[in-house]
Amino acid sequence: MDDGNRFDVIIVGAGPAGIFAALELSRASDRRILLIEKGEDISRRKCPQRATGNCAHCPNCDITSGWGGAGAFSDGKLTLSTEIGGWLGEYHGRDSLRTLIDDVDEIYRRFGAPEHLYGNDPEPQERWSYLASRQGLRLVRSPIRHMGTERAAQVMSAMRADLDGKVEIKTNCAVRHILTKAGSVTGVVTAEDETYRSAAVIAAPGREGSQWLTEEAMRLGIPLSNNPVDIGVRVEVPAVVTDQIARELYEPKLLYTSKYFEDQVRTFCMNPRGEVCTECWGDVVTVNGHSYSDNGRKTEMTNFALLVSTRFTEPFQEPIAYGKSIARLANMLGEDIIVQRLADLRAGRRSTPERLQRSIVEPTLRAATPGELSFALPYRHLRDILDMLEALDGLLPGVGDRDTLLYGAEVKFYSSRLAVDAEMQTPILGLYAAGDGAGVTRGLVQASASGLVAARAVTRLV
Repeated sequence: MDDGNRFDVIIVGAGPAGIFAALELSRASDRRILLIEKGEDISRRKCPQRATGNCAHCPNCDITSGWGGAGAFSDGKLTLSTEIGGWLGEYHGRDSLRTLIDDVDEIYRRFGAPEHLYGNDPEPQERWSYLASRQGLRLVRSPIRHMGTERAAQVMSAMRADLDGKVEIKTNCAVRHILTKAGSVTGVVTAEDETYRSAAVIAAPGREGSQWLTEEAMRLGIPLSNNPVDIGVRVEVPAVVTDQIARELYEPKLLYTSKYFEDQVRTFCMNPRGEVCTECWGDVVTVNGHSYSDNGRKTEMTNFALLVSTRFTEPFQEPIAYGKSIARLANMLGEDIIVQRLADLRAGRRSTPERLQRSIVEPTLRAATPGELSFALPYRHLRDILDMLEALDGLLPGVGDRDTLLYGAEVKFYSSRLAVDAEMQTPILGLYAAGDGAGVTRGLVQASASGLVAARAVTRLV
């Protein structure tokens, strides 16, 4: 074996988990580290949709893959709560998780995240919590540092520059298999049949690589458990409807138990004065949203997701396949994304271009097809969403207006969760799994924290 292909640590995936693992490991100058990323480097990531308004169905989506992961061109929210963003709290106590989140926050600020923190003032938190509870909603305290879409990419670029010369980075390089022998990891082999050896591998492929990691876990005999499947819509309303709560909290995290089915419904990724956009996940396109910190790029609309969390029991083992099947139906009916007025959904009729033209809400995703969400989303999900919209309208009058727009489908692809210990190590010695792709987190901050946990465990061995 060529010694040039032997490393102290190999990291698979350059999303937040992989990058934070690399930053932590690179603090020791004598450690040889390889970071392999399936997508493009940050400087080469470009999405045609930003210019044309239409998803080009690129083989590797530059929004969801590449240096920085899906977070590089997201809205760039750092949610600094122990209750939001994943399940790391199940492996670490709240105090330990709080320390990890503080460490992550300090690193993001060091690389350019803004100092301003939303939602840290107890007075508006208590006031909005009281108002929410009157509508059957629970407000989760979640201080947020908002980078914005453009600054999120700048922060990831600064991290890339810091690692230059300290870590060997291979982009446009997909890992085919993780190699093991006698219960220990020995390295990886790429799609180009290049083999790299190491006694420590951190698998952090992100949501885009979650299906690959699930398949690898099954091949290697690593136990898996199901995470909830999150399916819903993206809601778009005039910004004046949400301006007051957005000024004070930026992104309210609201939970609701639906009346009919008692499912948990949650708000996710509110983008004040932002835009609705799309993401390509292989053969399906889903809806998302983002906003800029630059005032010159703000719109007159606000968008946010409403997601229904459903935990399936055995014999169900395919959360990603299930979510993709829902998104695929919407793509078939709407040439990617369907948009429907709330009044039309309530009346059981499809939205048409003529009905949308009469609406006071102008779609920011112009490529969305007017249609009928009930043909794509299960009745149970739509009933839950309508329940929560009614509750939200009591808190924020106007959310339940007839011209409110609903885009579908929004699906969050969480991998089946790999069996890991508190250090993120799998039952295979030296193999660690971190971030959203491993099913242990679902957001920038906890994904980054899981990368730190895995790296710190590796440091004690290497």
